[in-house]
Amino acid sequence: MQALQHIVIAGGGSAGWLTAGVIAAEHAAGAGARVRVTLLESPDVAPIGVGEGTWPSMRETLARIGVSETDFVRECDASFKQGSRFNRWVDGSAGDHYFHPFVLPQGYGETNLAARWRQLRPEQPFAQLVSFQPELCLHGRAPKQFATPEYAAVSNYGYHLDAGKFGAFLRRHCTDHLGVRHISDHITAVSSHENGDIAALQTRQHGAIEAGLFIDCTGSQSLLLGQHYGVPLLPQKHILFNDSAMALQLAYPEQGSPIASCTLSTAQAHGWIWDIGLPTRRGIGYVYSSAHGSDAQAEQALHAYARATGGPQDLPSPRKLSFQPGYRERFWHRNCVAVGQAAGFLEPLEASALAMVELSAAMLADTLPAGRATMDTVAGRFNEAFRYRWERVVDFLKLHYVLSRRSDGAYWQDNRGAATIPARLQELLALWRHQPPSRHDFPRIEEVFPSASYQYVLYGMGFETDYGEGRRRSDRPALADASFAEAQELTRKMLAGLPANRDLIEHIKHRGLVRR
Repeated sequence: MQALQHIVIAGGGSAGWLTAGVIAAEHAAGAGARVRVTLLESPDVAPIGVGEGTWPSMRETLARIGVSETDFVRECDASFKQGSRFNRWVDGSAGDHYFHPFVLPQGYGETNLAARWRQLRPEQPFAQLVSFQPELCLHGRAPKQFATPEYAAVSNYGYHLDAGKFGAFLRRHCTDHLGVRHISDHITAVSSHENGDIAALQTRQHGAIEAGLFIDCTGSQSLLLGQHYGVPLLPQKHILFNDSAMALQLAYPEQGSPIASCTLSTAQAHGWIWDIGLPTRRGIGYVYSSAHGSDAQAEQALHAYARATGGPQDLPSPRKLSFQPGYRERFWHRNCVAVGQAAGFLEPLEASALAMVELSAAMLADTLPAGRATMDTVAGRFNEAFRYRWERVVDFLKLHYVLSRRSDGAYWQDNRGAATIPARLQELLALWRHQPPSRHDFPRIEEVFPSASYQYVLYGMGFETDYGEGRRRSDRPALADASFAEAQELTRKMLAGLPANRDLIEHIKHRGLVRR
């Protein structure tokens, strides 16, 4: 069996360099490494520069590749994210909001929290009864104390970051510490073996670059999997309508302005606006459906939002982005794997893009075939796993739109149309009318979104589960009451003991975090 000795990653940015780092840390760094990793990127292709939100999984990924969290925060203009706040998604009223925090509900899986909440405290927002984290977000608290070590958490967290700086930071780390070879050159052609495998990438200045495995991180162009192999994109616009975005970067009104501890998502007539707080600026953008609203309407709405939330009166024109929501029919074909936008992209809601990159890189590193003889077996498993994951992301994102009661235009009404709702999601919604989401609905070990996330969104959006008159023994209402009380006590303690988000970031910049 011919051993796999060289991996070439086509394309840089967050997707390419995260993938390079995870694979190299596992297989290519240090003495006795069995593979070499080369990343080839065009010097003329600039990173997209959005995708600034991550999940808590990023902490494990960065630790796995040996990155210092202190260095990461300092060099990537990073801040701490503890979930998402959804404004005006339910009915569009001024006070309409709910949270999807990163912390699991207190006592989750041990008792029927949703049933007891509806019976005992239906007037209180579900997330704020079962979790301490929404209050931390409301008060702009950090997820850890000054003395908490790197990557450790008092409150579960991910990050907001500058995507351009993140890619450059990863490139330096991968080339300086993990042995990744970096080539800046243009791909001019793809050469194939007689069996159809890719043999080499032809470049302008470095000639043919041969490898046993090629990873396509060339973004929406998908030069290898999409263009060379013709693996089609499965469009999802019939389910998720958004295909455009207008993005702006805003300075804070004052140097010490508070930094939001969560992503803010505010629903609009034709989509929604993201609002992400970094240490040096805010990043905002309007994600919308071009079939329901014009570019001019989106720009006007984004400017109005910016001014209403502390932005200046004189605003620049936003940057326009277009995308086709969908994912590849398969992700690993012969000796080529697509990661990042080359594999697919849906929309920024719930920040799944970087998480899918992390999951892809981890599975590649953990199941890397020893050679070509076993590659098809590994590829089959990879394709099955990621087809399932992309389908679940579609379901979860659609859930937000299906449950909205907004009536200010065709966009929201069309989103509730039965023909636009995936069959599996329709079945689950019917089931959840009588029982809450549980682990039985999402049985895989590594689900993209756990059942707790579905509960946060369902009950935050006003969905009602009718449990009838009977109660099951496993409902354990006394334990649910104790869990509610514990969540409230944790809220009190953490509000008193955790610093502001900006205060922790300033501490890291000047003094750093304790290395573990």
